[in-house]
Amino acid sequence: MFQHDRDRHFPEDFVWGAASAAYQIEGGWNADGKGPSIWDTFCHEKGRVFEDQTGDVACNSYELWEEDLRCITQLGLTHYRLSFCWSRLLPDGTTRHVNQKGVDYYNRIINDLLANSVTPMVTLYHFDLPQALQDRGGWESEEIAGFFDEYARFCFRTFGDRVKLWVTLNEPCVCAELGYEEAYHAPGVQKPGTSVYLVGHNMLKAHSRAWHSYNRLFRSEQQGLVSLALNSDWAEPCNPSNPEDVAATQRYIAFSLDWFASPVFGDGDYPAVMKAQIAARSRAQGCPSSRLPEITPQMKEEVKGTADFFAINYYTSRRVRFTKSAAQTVSFSSDKEAEGIVDPSWPIAGVSWMAVVPWGLRKLLKYIKDSYGDPRIYITENGFSAVDPAPLEDTQRCAFARDTLLEVLRAIRQDGVDVRGYFVWSLLDNFEWVQGYSVRFGLFHVDFTHPRLSRTMYRSGEQYAKIIASNGLSAVQEG
Repeated sequence: MFQHDRDRHFPEDFVWGAASAAYQIEGGWNADGKGPSIWDTFCHEKGRVFEDQTGDVACNSYELWEEDLRCITQLGLTHYRLSFCWSRLLPDGTTRHVNQKGVDYYNRIINDLLANSVTPMVTLYHFDLPQALQDRGGWESEEIAGFFDEYARFCFRTFGDRVKLWVTLNEPCVCAELGYEEAYHAPGVQKPGTSVYLVGHNMLKAHSRAWHSYNRLFRSEQQGLVSLALNSDWAEPCNPSNPEDVAATQRYIAFSLDWFASPVFGDGDYPAVMKAQIAARSRAQGCPSSRLPEITPQMKEEVKGTADFFAINYYTSRRVRFTKSAAQTVSFSSDKEAEGIVDPSWPIAGVSWMAVVPWGLRKLLKYIKDSYGDPRIYITENGFSAVDPAPLEDTQRCAFARDTLLEVLRAIRQDGVDVRGYFVWSLLDNFEWVQGYSVRFGLFHVDFTHPRLSRTMYRSGEQYAKIIASNGLSAVQEG
């Protein structure tokens, strides 16, 4: 593939990271003054999660942070992406009451990372809204953007002297669709075809306000960067010669990546194809206006350009075919009229939805470059699942990881994409939302039956450490 061995190396300052999220690893769900989050509430309801498992303890990173730090240093990571638990810092979601024990916990993590030459990337919101704010309407409420901005300013003020990479929101499209359309994630709201768009709209407002607060109040002194992390599959038409499949594929990407990328990195508005599709279906259903809220000229100016880098999470790809929806069916899926299908030739990693398509990431990166002005890109999540029990000799995952990084390297070297870094999901096996502990993504195996929740490096972790140490793929055999 590459003519010279040096071509198998990444740029000199390439970032090598792993990622985690507070609810998925911390545990300590009611420890030291922490308030409940929507995921605490959701998991405590029977029948929501695999075998009624919860994140009450998870990896117990709240008490075992030193073990996590040992894993981080063992890998040789240059960066570690973590999220703050909003309700651990602000138990009722507002700055009326600051939980100093929560501040101390995150100060310790940040300081320990820096002392070990590891740069923190902090996500402010990774799905775990304070329950107190959910009780006031949550992401469906107009006032949520103000609460989020207040929380963000508190974090910038408290930790921004040391944290220079910020992500406001993780995967707003996933949060909106799974939490408010399908009720599959917390808070378990099911209002098809309406709340999904309202929540997305409010999340855009929240992100925008936080970015402007940083830009206005903190950037000149702290010199950090702020963005939001978007998630997207890559998509290609089932039948490239069928215009309906081609158009459905455009909608498939528009309703996931472009939904948020277009306002922030593009012209400030929702994708034209998304606006037209939802407006037409809303009219046919007798709605007085589109179910997709309008981005006003003022909001357009406020949202446009509110990101200092492009953060993308990628896991899988789909073949897409047009599916005609009944005119009166009101739902996110029927609005899209696009069905994503797993190509039977693609291998499956653990869970059924996760077809492993390394070349899909390269194509997605090229799409971002071409569509959004060649931004600097961080791959903030990419991973490969195994079902429990997962073997420590995870050779399949090693091969997938190697093949994916080869595609990232092709994107950089051959397509000219400005990829600055790569974060594996995840550092540890953890609580994988509604799949509980039945699915494992970690570079480290966690023994959830052991009192100390012992961490043991997978073979894929050993491979990743070699890649980091050499800043390239020379030490890894090509398949």
